[in-house]
Amino acid sequence: MKRSLPGVAGRALLLFLVPLLAACAEEYPQSTINPQSDFAAIIHSLYVSIFWWTMLILAVVWVALAWVLVKYRRKSENDQPKQIRGHLGLEIGWTVGPALIVVAIVIPTIQAVFATQRPISEDALLVEVTGHRFWWEFHYPEYGVTTANEIRLPVDRPVSLRLESADVIHSFWVPVLGGKRDLNPVPAVREGRDKKYNWLYFTPEVTGVFMGQCAEFCGESHALMAKRAIVETEAEFEAWIASWFASEGAAAPEPPEPADAEPGDALPEEVAEARPAGQDEDPRIAQGRELFMNSTCIACHAVQGTSAQGAIAPNLTLFGTRRTLASGIMENNEDNLVRWIIDPQGIKPAAAMPGVDYPGGNWPATNFSEEEVRAISAYLLSLK
Repeated sequence: MKRSLPGVAGRALLLFLVPLLAACAEEYPQSTINPQSDFAAIIHSLYVSIFWWTMLILAVVWVALAWVLVKYRRKSENDQPKQIRGHLGLEIGWTVGPALIVVAIVIPTIQAVFATQRPISEDALLVEVTGHRFWWEFHYPEYGVTTANEIRLPVDRPVSLRLESADVIHSFWVPVLGGKRDLNPVPAVREGRDKKYNWLYFTPEVTGVFMGQCAEFCGESHALMAKRAIVETEAEFEAWIASWFASEGAAAPEPPEPADAEPGDALPEEVAEARPAGQDEDPRIAQGRELFMNSTCIACHAVQGTSAQGAIAPNLTLFGTRRTLASGIMENNEDNLVRWIIDPQGIKPAAAMPGVDYPGGNWPATNFSEEEVRAISAYLLSLK
């Protein structure tokens, strides 16, 4: 049974409209064609150049095909087209033409490689990026700050990312800021030789929050290894650095009483200021702080200004200011944090964090009650 013309036309129209409607969708948060740095702009320019060369080749092929179909169409049963062999002009054309197009693509590609592979500036902000299964660590040696999963960068300031892995191969990728770059385990080298790292150089040009992820399969939770790049003004970045050291973290230890003090005497001003403001503190936060500091949590996590100085899990200083938790896969709020502490491996398979009822990362189960988990969550969310 032959299909009717309207039916065929309708299907053809549908095939045309589907990609057209897809192109009209909302902006994709990890678009590679929305550059927000000089590195990304170079890659985008190269992409656009190659795209138009491709469209030119496509147009030439379509025109040639249409011309051949019309000129050499069969007019009768006995009609035979003229047979030609080894046409010199055609041989030269389809050899020289593609070669010239390849040269036109290769030259800007090589220029882009050199432009993106060398340091931008000697005064660039250095950030040491370490990939873990399955989270990101960002260390700012200039300031002595180490944070996790959200990398903060000042706008219009050159950035140098030194990339390495603590376990398997990962790949750093924030599409709007630049191309993918692998993070490899750093092999041991002979004494006196420099270790080999991968580097990524770029200058953020627009403020905003930009999504990224690991782009190299690294295990069960590879797809859940996200991150955020927060590009802000220089003043906002410096304020964040300052707040890092101004954060009180856990309660400071009780200062000693002066030797000559009498009961009821007022404490000296500098000693009084050292006392934590425990009177006005939410009891849940105080309880959560005590639980956190007296558990195995501090063997892995660090909180600036406290006895928690672990270095094998995300640094939790200013945790309450982070937008997401569990390496960017959930909004940072109390309910999600409670879920994460109770059952981290249920949310992120193969996570090296113990849950309430099961061990993890060579550590036993925490055995916290739900009330205790909520108290710990309140404390962590208070770290601002």
